[in-house]
Amino acid sequence: MRRGDRLFQLVQLVRGRRLSTAAFLAGRLQVSLRTVYRDIADLQHQGVPIEGESGVGYRMRAGFDLPPLMFTTDEAKALIAAVRLAEPRLDDALALQADGALSKILAVLPAATRAAAEGLAVYAPAVDADPATRARVATLRHAAESRHKLRLHYLDLQGQASERTVRPLACFFWGQVWTLAAWCELRQDFRSFRVDRIGRLDRLDERFRDEPGRSLADLQRRYRTA
Repeated sequence: MRRGDRLFQLVQLVRGRRLSTAAFLAGRLQVSLRTVYRDIADLQHQGVPIEGESGVGYRMRAGFDLPPLMFTTDEAKALIAAVRLAEPRLDDALALQADGALSKILAVLPAATRAAAEGLAVYAPAVDADPATRARVATLRHAAESRHKLRLHYLDLQGQASERTVRPLACFFWGQVWTLAAWCELRQDFRSFRVDRIGRLDRLDERFRDEPGRSLADLQRRYRTA
């Protein structure tokens, strides 16, 4: 990769995340840490408002922007593939937004790039998820985003019914079923709930904040070290 291309990609990586460590940047760019430190220093010297330091991470100062970017043919294909795979599995509202966003991207591509992307030979068949499950996924997703606690009636695989108050963290799709990852106040631990086994579902007025040991990041760290 030419150095100019690498610097441009470095700026895109930093501006696209809240905080990027040098190790993350080095891995994505396939260069050494020393090269990342040198490139960051050169960009800062040229006036690019990158804040941070080695050992902590880097971020772009608020208000910095670049002209709109044009996607390459391969990037456009990747976007087409992502939406085709995801759309049949998303709740109706999010699927509609994904389709709309993709249409806007395709509309500004050069004709040849658009034709190549739309001709991608990757498709995903429609998923026969029942409407109740898709509606629950939307409710769970909104609750996780707004940080509202939920009370749910759940029937586990052994047929045991329970009522739980949970902090919804994220929805996961496992190829066949959706699950809710949550902090369960009854068990005082992380739990996963199959969405199709959730009965009554109530969003509570009470909201929650991320707390050490109870956040999505903590759950993901547990998965990585398991």
